[in-house]
Amino acid sequence: MISYQPFYQTLKEKNLTEYYLIFKQGFSSNTLYRMKHGGTITTKTLDTLCFILDCDVDAIISYERDSG
Repeated sequence: MISYQPFYQTLKEKNLTEYYLIFKQGFSSNTLYRMKHGGTITTKTLDTLCFILDCDVDAIISYERDSG
């Protein structure tokens, strides 16, 4: 399962908020909603986040093996 926990940690480390992404960078609030609820995002969205946050992919997502 893909986890977006690294994304929220990266935001915290860079002192950025979802408000900043939405209103200053024009990022989609619907995409943030999907991420918050474990939904899917495109590789284009992942690329955009990496550009905005100036980070690598592993600062946005991680893979967690399902225990079942």
